[in-house]
Amino acid sequence: MAETSELTQHLECYVDTARSPTEQAASLNFITSLVKRDLLTIEALVKEMRMYLTITDNVIRARGILLLAEVLTGLPSKPLDNATIHSLIGFFTDRLADWRALRGALVGCLALLRRQVNAGTVSSSDAKVVAQSYRENLPVQSLAQQDRKLCFELLECLLQRYPNEVASLGEDLFYAISEAIDGEKDPHCLILTFHIVEVLVQIFPDPSGPLASFCGDLFEFLGCYFPIHFTHLKDEDADVKRDDLSKALMSAFSSSALFEPFVIPLLLEKLSSSLPLAKVDSLKYLNYCASRYGAERMAKHAEAIWISIKHAISNSLEEPAKSFTSEPLFGLGFQENEIATEALILLQKVTMQNDALFLSLIVRDEDINNVFNSIASHESYTSIPSKGRQNLHAVGRILCIITKTSMASCNRVFESFFPCLMNTLEISMENSSKDFTLNENSFSSKRFNFGALYLCVEFIAACRDLIMRTKELAENFVTADETCCYMLQSSATTLINAFCSTLAKSSDKVVDDADIYFKVKGLQILATFPGDFLQTPKVTFENVLKTLMSIILVDFDMPLLWKLALKALARIGSFVDMYHESEKAQSYIGFVVEKTISLVSQDDFNVPFPLKLEAVSEIGASRPNHMLRIVQGLEEAIVSNLSEIYVHGDLKSAEKTIQLLECYSNKIIPWIEETGGFEEVLYRFVISIWNCIDRCKDSSIQVQEEGLLHATMMAVKLAVGSCSEESQNIIIQKAYGALSSGISMPLKESMDDSSSIKLENLHLSEQVDKLSPRDEWIVALFASVLIAMRPRIHIANGKGTLHLFMTALVKGCVPAAQALGSVINKLGTPSNEIASSTGCTLEESMEIIFRSKPWNINENEVLRGSGTSHSSKVGLTELCLGFSSNKLLQVHAITGLAWIGKGLLLIGHEQVKDVTKILLECLLADDRVGASELKQGLLETICNQPSVMRSAADAFHILMSDSDVCLNRKFHAQIRPLYKQRFFSTVMPILQSLIVKSDSSLSRSMLYRAAAHLISNAPLIVILSEAKKLMKVLVDGLSILSEDILDKDKLYSLLLVLSGILTDKCGEEPILENAHILIDCLTRLIAYPHMMLVRETAIQCLLAMSELPRPRIFPMKRQVLQAISKALDDPKRAVRQEAVRCHHACVKPNLSPDDGIKLSVKSTTQAGVPYVVLLPPSIPTTATLPSSVLAVFLVTVKNRR
Repeated sequence: MAETSELTQHLECYVDTARSPTEQAASLNFITSLVKRDLLTIEALVKEMRMYLTITDNVIRARGILLLAEVLTGLPSKPLDNATIHSLIGFFTDRLADWRALRGALVGCLALLRRQVNAGTVSSSDAKVVAQSYRENLPVQSLAQQDRKLCFELLECLLQRYPNEVASLGEDLFYAISEAIDGEKDPHCLILTFHIVEVLVQIFPDPSGPLASFCGDLFEFLGCYFPIHFTHLKDEDADVKRDDLSKALMSAFSSSALFEPFVIPLLLEKLSSSLPLAKVDSLKYLNYCASRYGAERMAKHAEAIWISIKHAISNSLEEPAKSFTSEPLFGLGFQENEIATEALILLQKVTMQNDALFLSLIVRDEDINNVFNSIASHESYTSIPSKGRQNLHAVGRILCIITKTSMASCNRVFESFFPCLMNTLEISMENSSKDFTLNENSFSSKRFNFGALYLCVEFIAACRDLIMRTKELAENFVTADETCCYMLQSSATTLINAFCSTLAKSSDKVVDDADIYFKVKGLQILATFPGDFLQTPKVTFENVLKTLMSIILVDFDMPLLWKLALKALARIGSFVDMYHESEKAQSYIGFVVEKTISLVSQDDFNVPFPLKLEAVSEIGASRPNHMLRIVQGLEEAIVSNLSEIYVHGDLKSAEKTIQLLECYSNKIIPWIEETGGFEEVLYRFVISIWNCIDRCKDSSIQVQEEGLLHATMMAVKLAVGSCSEESQNIIIQKAYGALSSGISMPLKESMDDSSSIKLENLHLSEQVDKLSPRDEWIVALFASVLIAMRPRIHIANGKGTLHLFMTALVKGCVPAAQALGSVINKLGTPSNEIASSTGCTLEESMEIIFRSKPWNINENEVLRGSGTSHSSKVGLTELCLGFSSNKLLQVHAITGLAWIGKGLLLIGHEQVKDVTKILLECLLADDRVGASELKQGLLETICNQPSVMRSAADAFHILMSDSDVCLNRKFHAQIRPLYKQRFFSTVMPILQSLIVKSDSSLSRSMLYRAAAHLISNAPLIVILSEAKKLMKVLVDGLSILSEDILDKDKLYSLLLVLSGILTDKCGEEPILENAHILIDCLTRLIAYPHMMLVRETAIQCLLAMSELPRPRIFPMKRQVLQAISKALDDPKRAVRQEAVRCHHACVKPNLSPDDGIKLSVKSTTQAGVPYVVLLPPSIPTTATLPSSVLAVFLVTVKNRR
């Protein structure tokens, strides 16, 4: 037993209102734990609390009773004997009359009534006493919110756990519930009241029982809450959503069919409300209640429901937002809001519930029949007035929904309307295909009535959807004996031939887009009916395919028709595959797939090549087997074209081959990766490319086509990257074999560290500075394979390959440099070390690249192969540092070093420091030469070749940027997290220090250029953390980069970084400190002539600065306004719009920047000069403007967009 003194202290703490809630909660937990651990019994606790439970002090008594109740709440599974429970429930029941201690009494009753069955529960007789006391003593609506909520929880608990005892109260129970819920407004309490009504109905299920006489009174209280609408949402109500309340009320409405006479009229009345929310809820409630009340009770409301649905659909449509496109549409494309959507759902529900009654109402409806009667009066879509289109759309949507509900509904709709439509289209339902052939010219020379065409196609589509759903759900299958089946079977062939005939003539005359859309849709629907339902003759199905393919081959100048035909063919292909229509599948392959393959493999058609590729990808995606056949044809076309180019020198095929390769890269490979299981296709493609190279190696033709090389490299990289390790090993062996036998440079099978690649004299003007076109082609493709390979792939002759790539690198082959970086990167992780036949490790590779010296420079500064007398040996590092007078070699070496450094940087290798050091020395070369040397131009470009220092600066872009062509996760590169942050934090302080120390303007500008690359590619969060230190570098970089047109992209990237700082709260302090120099810089950039995005972004930055504290920016206001006024005359509209916003923000500093966009624009003239008047929101555009207003708001602009 716990010591009495400690227990007393906790009791006193809890009942003392001066104590904090935290202390009181701790005391409650302590007391509850004593009881749980059997250190204190309930009886002993009650004895200790006797004074607190009976004292005359209302506050202490209330706290004491609440303490006992809370302790019991924490003991739901603690076994208690019946006597104890009886005594406790009796006490709390009596306390329900004590309104000052009511909360504790309610909590105590709930705690005892909710106890677990195996721990002892309240007896039935005691529960009935609680219910009686509730009825007699609780004026619920006069209590506070929390107490009302407890009252509703107590009532709900009694109804759920003691229904029979509560039911014995009879009428008193209904009176108690009615009084309790009358006028309730709190969301938490309302949820409970709605559920109480739902439970009450379950207690009295008899429709002739006592509930029947009280339904009206109960609904009178419930009905006033419909529709649920929050007016003031409090923080404590945030966990109760409007949807929760609405669903609870809907459950209460539908809980008993006895509510039907009250609920349905109310919902129908609210459908005429002007409040959209009320309409939507009414439709949702009708849908839910209809299924609960049953067909018999809903039948008497059928006509009123139908009229309400019809009006809700017709009055809730908006004009289509766009014209007909190749995308699927609902009906005629009218925008259907939530009201129309819910109305259609309700229509489907009530029709399924009572189809005969609603079909009769719909078929006899005057408005629907008027639409059918008026169809013949308008031949084309454009001739139908807007209201007529809306009505036609509504009728189509209604009848389609009805058609899809059941086969009986489908039959009734077809019986009632289909013959009329066929008559309007002048198609006899008894015609055979032979009969149609006689009248074919009549269809090709006239146009279908659009209204009949639209409804006919929509009916057929709805019928097909019903049949497909029936098959998928394995329901009773539809037979050909159904009325709709018979009607379609008798007219399908005629319709197909009519559609084919009229579409074939579409290019000869002006045809509405709507007409084209529904004819193509009709062909697609009729061609995709299951064969066991609609027997479409083979010749007719093939006619559909021939017609659509004819459009693909001939009517490519009609974009909508062409795209619709292509999508229809793709959907037909998917259908014949999914439903195993073997006969149709054979026809599809012959007429569509083979023809599609010939599109790219032959030049017999005039279809633009991009459209050919689109057709290839769409048709191929319809079925894996189709795609495989098309991919095979595409592969053959690529290889054939490559052979034509590199064997016969036919450059006319280059552009076509580039597009084929791009299609393979952008369409085929992503599809294969997404579908899975077709790696063999990619492996075969790469092997085919290398087989082609083998066949071309003896050709004397030298072709140099950069675009073709890059497209081939990307396709090869993507294909190799998606292959398995096993396939990649075979590809590497195949590629190495082609490399070793196909290039003119020597490639020794096993090269040691002392071996060298022999290079002839490398004069700047000589061709040997570059690889031969064939060598470049083979080396670049071999590099592409290595770039995309996975770790642990075997590389034959690893050391020889590295030496070869170094030679190619200094000759300007960038892919070789990228391959070196990729190989180094994947060697860098021990667990993923690439095994090679020569055992080339990372250390050995680094030795070859950075410390070997395979070249010599003689006394005439000519680079030769090693072993030449009177010469000094040089390696990649020496070439980067300018040991040769050939600056082009130096540029190539620097670019190669950058890609190698990127591979090291991604894995965090220490050698990247040496790479950075070399690049920085190149940037400082101007500081180490004299003026006379500078005048000779040794560091400048020769014959428009790139600058060495510029290349060194741009190397930092290679190091920091994300590359799409190599060293990314797609090509299995090893990437260490946060590598950009670490490199930036290491190198940026060095660059800043060098900028300060540099005496050469050229070196300083190049250092700024390098810094700009670092800043532009670093994560913004890193820039923000160092914004104070970087601001001057950033602004100076903007100024320097703005001087050269070649730097416009870098300038824009750096400006975007500044924009990010300006729009982030963390950047406010450094911006304020440098506001003057920033505004100077930005105002100059507003006039930047070479790039519109720079001007636009500069103005946006000034606009962001207008939000800074006024005293800091006000001195520069005049300067900004002068610059902005010039931007108002900018030739680009986007710049002028931003200038208007910025001008307004500067003139009206108290307004937010977004207010600037609210300026009205009014055109006027004064003295023959056009003006744009910028009006504040207070002046309407229709106002007559006095000269005083014009003087303030006129801005002269040139008359251009």
